[in-house]
Amino acid sequence: MTLSARKQQLLEDFELLENWEEKYDYLIELGMDLPEMPPELKTDLNLVRGCQSSVWFDIRCEDHKIIFDADSDSLIVKGIVAVVNQLFNEQPAEDVLKADLSFFEEVGLWQHLSAQRGNGLLAMIAHLKKAATDCLSD
Repeated sequence: MTLSARKQQLLEDFELLENWEEKYDYLIELGMDLPEMPPELKTDLNLVRGCQSSVWFDIRCEDHKIIFDADSDSLIVKGIVAVVNQLFNEQPAEDVLKADLSFFEEVGLWQHLSAQRGNGLLAMIAHLKKAATDCLSD
């Protein structure tokens, strides 16, 4: 599924929810459904700098696609990680580089995240974009 199709699917899922309490619950559900990250991958090397909570991304480049395992130690942040996973995992590195953050505005997530969580989300995206740049230069 393309990045655009993934965004549309997530937008539709969030639009079904009536209020932010339901959206937070949905984020938590998404985080709980995130595939388990092997504990041995939760290293300092895979830790995303700039996040208040611990967030790990183990990113690989295969055929110019970004593939990763990810996790967080916070329920809400793990839900945000799950959204990032649904959007960007197994996507062409070039698409990850070109991606904007409009999805998070369209869903209304920016307005409802604390400043620290918003900064953490920006750090996650920057981390993925750096990996995408590295992937394309290999």
